[in-house]
Amino acid sequence: MQKQTVTKAVIPAAGLGTRFLPATKAQPKEMLPVVDKPAIQYVVEEAVRAGINDILIITGRGKRSLEDHFDRNFELEYYLERRGKLHDLGEIQALAELADIHYVRQGEPLGLGHAVSVARNHVGDNPFVVLLGDDIMDHRSNVLEEMIATYEHYGRSVIALKEFPIEEISAYGCVKPEPVTDSLVRILDIVEKPEPAAAPSNLAVMGRYVFTPEIFDRLEKVPPGVGGEIQLTDAIAALLADQTVYGYVFDEGRYDIGKKLDYLRATVELAIDREDLGPEFRSFLVDLVRRRGLDSLS
Repeated sequence: MQKQTVTKAVIPAAGLGTRFLPATKAQPKEMLPVVDKPAIQYVVEEAVRAGINDILIITGRGKRSLEDHFDRNFELEYYLERRGKLHDLGEIQALAELADIHYVRQGEPLGLGHAVSVARNHVGDNPFVVLLGDDIMDHRSNVLEEMIATYEHYGRSVIALKEFPIEEISAYGCVKPEPVTDSLVRILDIVEKPEPAAAPSNLAVMGRYVFTPEIFDRLEKVPPGVGGEIQLTDAIAALLADQTVYGYVFDEGRYDIGKKLDYLRATVELAIDREDLGPEFRSFLVDLVRRRGLDSLS
């Protein structure tokens, strides 16, 4: 079996999380709990499941708790051991062993493209994955694994895509696709946040990417785009001039926890799936609907 060549991941996590104020005034949005784990942990665990063992998290001011979360805490470990809470002890010790995790600050909030460009010295001339820190995937999703397999087959960048109603497309990057298989397209063009009438399709760019290292050259040269920021979408468009870029189309398992409704949906759906919480939580939800009435929840 051929050895996987994509072993590095970059997780941009320098954003201010203003959509969740005041909760994010004193803590990073990536540390907001989804059931009993911070959002960033779901992202790191997804990368590890896909065979990634070297992770760079792009941080900013006030993000120190991200580093603390994946570090050892000997005082807490000592307390848990003394109290006989060995299951909890094992869980927090495992966090420090998930992968080889590094950190670098973005410095200035100049956009997603700029955040990714900060990873150049760490990534070098290797292919790498980008996972947005406020997009989490259901643990049963194999989107990232399939994207990496596509890269291993074609040797070209792969972008995650999902169909959206055309009236919502202006919130996302959007591609012009050419079908290759049922779940794979060749990207002919890509634009950032187009108006619905100008959108090339209803396929929106999601927060998962596999890149060839040439993306760094494009990021270095691309001018500021929408919002005056360095847009990753614009760098991908520049890359299209020299390399084929593929899109992997999926439809389930993603939660955009930067949105309050999706954050609540993730919390409910992931809790329902838990063996330790699911049965009792489902009973609570059924009882809640019964007591409040279906009309009040519709």
